Amino acid sequence: MPEVEFTASLLGLSRRSLLGAAALTPLGLCLPRLLRAESAPHQPNRELRLARARSCLLVFLEGGPAHQDLWDLKPHAPEQVRGEFRPIESTLAGVPVCEHLPLLARQMRHLALVRSVHHTVVDHNAGSYYALTGKSPVVGGSLIISDQPQNFPPFGSVAARFLSDPSQPLPAHVQIPEIMSNNGHDLPGQRSGFLGPAFDPFVTGDPSAAGYRVPGLALPTDMADARLVARRHLRHALEDSRGSVGASSLPVLGSAMDVHYQRAFDLLSSSNVQQAFDLSSEPMAVRLQYGLPDRIDRSVEARKFGGLPHLGQSMLLARRLIEAGVRLVTVCTGRRFDQAWDTHRQHFPLLKQSLLPYFDRAFSALLADLDDRGLLAETLVVALGEFGRTPKLGQITSGAGADAAGRDHWPHCYTVLFAGGGIRPGQVYGASDAFAAYPKSNPVTPEDIAATIYHALGIDPETLLRDPLDRPIALATGRPILELFA
Repeated sequence: MPEVEFTASLLGLSRRSLLGAAALTPLGLCLPRLLRAESAPHQPNRELRLARARSCLLVFLEGGPAHQDLWDLKPHAPEQVRGEFRPIESTLAGVPVCEHLPLLARQMRHLALVRSVHHTVVDHNAGSYYALTGKSPVVGGSLIISDQPQNFPPFGSVAARFLSDPSQPLPAHVQIPEIMSNNGHDLPGQRSGFLGPAFDPFVTGDPSAAGYRVPGLALPTDMADARLVARRHLRHALEDSRGSVGASSLPVLGSAMDVHYQRAFDLLSSSNVQQAFDLSSEPMAVRLQYGLPDRIDRSVEARKFGGLPHLGQSMLLARRLIEAGVRLVTVCTGRRFDQAWDTHRQHFPLLKQSLLPYFDRAFSALLADLDDRGLLAETLVVALGEFGRTPKLGQITSGAGADAAGRDHWPHCYTVLFAGGGIRPGQVYGASDAFAAYPKSNPVTPEDIAATIYHALGIDPETLLRDPLDRPIALATGRPILELFA
């Protein structure tokens, strides 16, 4: 179907597809029609008056990081629990971090840690859906493991639905660098589900790659600006002819669509859009602070010691997009087809050599940069995975298994990091037990995390959406962790 094909291409925003939208053909689905839903009216609510965060930057640690080896260390636990990493002091009093996070240790004062998040889903795909939507991934006794049009929308799609600015040419929902996949399926919880393709993320591609160009935001060599303008004039001429030709013969034209055509042209012609994606305009010192890629060959994945060479420039692009007005940016810390933090085997060598050096540099630079620019106060930063890792080394909880020094999937207790956007920094909410295995106090669910994110963005968690069967569904059924807020 033309609509499905266009939607698929929009996720990568191929040049041909976006130019097809720019041509404003009356056949099929065009970008202005996709943009139309973003300006659908909505009513202000009581939470909107309490809004603290203008935008949200979501860092998704897909695969599931081991909190007991990073920021909930248990140095007095048995060796099979505490592992081999040692704690170092941080700028958050009483909260040491892993010795391989020295840069983040200096920025911990900006963070609030929720150490008691828990659920029971051990599957990556279903767990990712749970983390990115706040909705249970169990439907009719089966797990949601793939992207489906009836899925509940993720945070970014909801933010685009309720917080979009029609005058802003940049998309409201952006994902860097790619759509994540696992076991032959795109992870659910990334695309907009039943909200429709108008609220799918704009997927940037890898900004650290040599010769990077944003997909779809450049005209082909045979398409001069004058030609694009000529197409715009042609569209106006066709609309002016409606009276004589008849409305039914031009079904996609009309004054109600003007704003959506304008936004389609803005994506192609706006210097602000082009500038937001232009990392070359950043001082080299800033690019180095985030981390430039240390390898050209990206064929070796992180779990085979290929590292995360894309991560620094991805975080930098996220900051630029937030600064330019994008409402929600998701940064994936792994690579496509690669659950980077899924350290079943070679757990400590992978963390030490392939994961933490990149994450430490990029995430610490992001926090410092946002703070230096005065953006942190209005930007909610959330770093989370779909679950954590087993308390004991070599413990088996999934079909993937673990070696004697690995940690398998463990959703029963893990940590989510918050910063900015009205969050009171320097606090720890909840606690894990002595083995980092289960919540000891103030247990928190993914539903609560979702409600907290929406609350911070000024969106009432109880706001109702209508699913494909016209059933009302609340954005979040959990309780916002109000104790986190200043």
